[in-house]
Amino acid sequence: MKIHLVARKIKLNQPIKDFIEARLTKLTEFVDNIVWAQVIVSVEKKIYSAEVIAHAGHQTMKAAAESDELYPAIDKAMTKMESQVKKYKEKFSEHRGLSGFEMSEFSTLMGPQAVFSVVKDVPIKPMNREEAVKEMEKMGYNFWMFLEKDAKQVQVVFKRLDSTYGLLLPVKK
Repeated sequence: MKIHLVARKIKLNQPIKDFIEARLTKLTEFVDNIVWAQVIVSVEKKIYSAEVIAHAGHQTMKAAAESDELYPAIDKAMTKMESQVKKYKEKFSEHRGLSGFEMSEFSTLMGPQAVFSVVKDVPIKPMNREEAVKEMEKMGYNFWMFLEKDAKQVQVVFKRLDSTYGLLLPVKK
């Protein structure tokens, strides 16, 4: 989780930063997909205010609080944020509308939903493995389908994470 602290008309010292970060890490006990959080601390006419903004998944949550002291203002805002994060977690763990089914059962009944954003017609050229790697690198792809010259067989060459290459050979079962 990326944490961004903003102070307005107040100086943030290390104990305040540690307190805020400790309370924010407590949020990850409830939901682990919090991408970033921002805490804005300010003072105006001896009234301290704290605003917490957290982004988890496709949801942005906000909580704000005021107090005559800094730590209680932060504490109140974090408590409000914790309740919002708990509601967010419950929303996605209940699976409303699927009464009687577990999510895993539902996906096996329906099968995986594949969404194709691009369908591309590619002419297959006869070439050897080295030529296929050069063509793949030239096009900037991670894989390339080609017709092996000698075997007259469709094969796929792909780039691995360790910068080596792999080859997929079709086999009839």
